[in-house]
Amino acid sequence: MRRREFMALLGGAAAAWPLAASAQQTAIPVVGFMSSGSPGPLRRQMAAVREGLREAGYVDGQNVAIEFRFAEGQFDRFPSLAADLVRRPVAVLMATSNVGALAAKQATTTIPIVFSVGDDPVTTGLVDSLHRPSGNMTGIYQFAAGLEAKRLGLLHDLVPKATTIAALVHPNYSGAEMQVRDLQQTARHLGVQVLILTANTEADFRTAFGTLAQQGAGALLVCATPFFNSQRQQLVLLAARHGTPAIYEWREFAEAGGLMSYGTSLSEAYRQAAAYAGRILKGSKPADLPILQSTKFEFVINLNAAKALGLEIPPTLLARADEVIE
Repeated sequence: MRRREFMALLGGAAAAWPLAASAQQTAIPVVGFMSSGSPGPLRRQMAAVREGLREAGYVDGQNVAIEFRFAEGQFDRFPSLAADLVRRPVAVLMATSNVGALAAKQATTTIPIVFSVGDDPVTTGLVDSLHRPSGNMTGIYQFAAGLEAKRLGLLHDLVPKATTIAALVHPNYSGAEMQVRDLQQTARHLGVQVLILTANTEADFRTAFGTLAQQGAGALLVCATPFFNSQRQQLVLLAARHGTPAIYEWREFAEAGGLMSYGTSLSEAYRQAAAYAGRILKGSKPADLPILQSTKFEFVINLNAAKALGLEIPPTLLARADEVIE
């Protein structure tokens, strides 16, 4: 072979090598993850997703890639986020909130979907059965919307002299009617009045808090909904500004400065969902993976918030807390 031809052959091989390496790098499976919130406040949950995949043997950046998408409180963005990930395409699509899970269901009937939702996934039409979900969906049921009665009881224990307790409800949330019904029933049992306030948009918050002050409510229960969770910093600030003792759904509210929270562990639910995604990457079918129901509940009290409100937390309530933030 002539020297010129030999050098040309070497040059062609060198040019082809980066393309081959690039193709090899993109061969790893991609997991798409859609959240209703923003990346900053969700660092713990993003770490939980990576942990769950790692438990299944998948390490982000090594043998799996994770594509995160955030609706940032704008739930009408979910369809476009889901469509984007389906075009990517992803090997598994993870979705939080009922709106996100329904958008994922609309976007694909073939890509496996793992959801983490607060409402009963059978009632909301995501799956046919908790034990044998049909089609391409499975996931975690967190009971978020079914704990308002428990939260109201804890709030009443904190401020037993409050005759009126306000409840902030998101009317567009699928579980809103059940939340109001449970709150009214529990309020009758406790002998207090429950003042139902509604907010569909961020602009509604100030109106709701104005009504709360006008009606003289002694405390506030912020009902479970992905929308309120995505706006938790503003809700915590408004409660502090109005000097209102409040209880919320996730520990993340208490970490953001909220007084109390009671609910299932959001990070644990995300870890479980990611572990399911890992099993699917290994060959399991969503229809063969039963819906997991959250069993880890957290009651968190923020003593700094209590001090700022001039509240003394009863020792009996402190003893029941899973975590006290000082």
